[in-house]
Amino acid sequence: MATALVVGNMIGSGVFLLPSSLAAYGPISLVAWVLTAAGAILLALVFARLARAYPKTGGPYAYARKAFGDFVGFQTAWGYWIAIWAGNAAIAVAFVGYLAHFWDALGEDKVLAAGVGLAAIWLLTAVNAYGIRQGGAVQVATTIIKLVPLLLIAVGGIFFVKSGNFGEFNASGGSAFGAVTAVAALTLWSFIGLESATVPAEDVKNPEKNIPRATVAGTAVTALIYILGTVAVLGLVPAAALATSTAPFADAADAAFGGWAADLVAAGAVISAFGALNGWILLQGQIPLAAARDGLFPRVFARTGRDGTPIVGLVVSSVLVTGLMVMNYNASLVDQFTFIILLATLTTVIPYAYATAADLVLLATDRAAFSGGRLARDAVIALLAFGYSVWAIAGAGYEVVYKGTLLIFAGMPVYAWLKYRDQRTTDRTTRPGKPEPPAQAA
Repeated sequence: MATALVVGNMIGSGVFLLPSSLAAYGPISLVAWVLTAAGAILLALVFARLARAYPKTGGPYAYARKAFGDFVGFQTAWGYWIAIWAGNAAIAVAFVGYLAHFWDALGEDKVLAAGVGLAAIWLLTAVNAYGIRQGGAVQVATTIIKLVPLLLIAVGGIFFVKSGNFGEFNASGGSAFGAVTAVAALTLWSFIGLESATVPAEDVKNPEKNIPRATVAGTAVTALIYILGTVAVLGLVPAAALATSTAPFADAADAAFGGWAADLVAAGAVISAFGALNGWILLQGQIPLAAARDGLFPRVFARTGRDGTPIVGLVVSSVLVTGLMVMNYNASLVDQFTFIILLATLTTVIPYAYATAADLVLLATDRAAFSGGRLARDAVIALLAFGYSVWAIAGAGYEVVYKGTLLIFAGMPVYAWLKYRDQRTTDRTTRPGKPEPPAQAA
């Protein structure tokens, strides 16, 4: 289940709709895919090492708080939580986009499309509120199913590519470095989730071994599938048609094998996005739960229901997803998807940067927790992963960095209120007893 959570949360909506967002850049996007895959594996190695040393629920939040204290821990939890529920809106958009392959009205009626996306969100919120193992079982099944259409295109589609469909190598109109940097921020969205197994760590059996294995192996396999699949789609669908496609893998399957394959791939993509939405909804309650237990989120998020399920975090997060989708329902599916994934990627990569920096600090200050490691090698990996995270933040663009930074800053008054609440609680419990009034003179 841990491996399915890693692979299922990465192979969700991103790879199925992302080729449409990359069409404006051309084949140079493949360079960014390779660099992003390398960066993702570096991040996976960092998270694997931290999970082995500190198998505690919370993932990036838990590591940042241990290394830097409450304030950075809060910022990490706040940013990561925003990324999860904002990302769930993007996954729901991709789910609707591929469902439109079978239900034409979804591509034309924006109110209907928003309604179907919200129905999927609330259905899976109910499933995960019932219990974490039920959510995990859904994740295993959907992960297995989703690999079939991806492998069909990634392996079989390669034999049908046409060189003329690739178009100009750098179609962005700007510099090669600028194009690769911009594409790297988009492609990183497809690797968001590599840390998924670290978040519910206390629910994973033998976490010291299983979480690192699931994290590294899942990231490597996913990277290979992504790169091969993108090559096939770029070579099968003309660039102009790809830029406006709401189901690029289905269009690629149609070009290679005919209509039956397009239907199979579209069905697989619908199931894939549904499975990814399930996995991320599972996580959207875990981060505020971990932070609330430490006093860094409102106490209400620490309330749990059946089998320790963080029901409040699940419901509040899904309410926020609903608001984001309602505010953006009037945009095209591709435009909605592109903007939301950049925003969600930014607010995820900031916690990644904190986690990689935490790895460096903990390597220096808590060597006993990293038994059997090599300080120099581990430090170099952490430094490279941190540098990659900063580069990915830069690639998100000024508008997204601006809006994402405002979202991060919006959490600071919440942190101030939490500290004020804690101080008042401390004052009440430590206040000395009320002195007796002086005796009245006779």
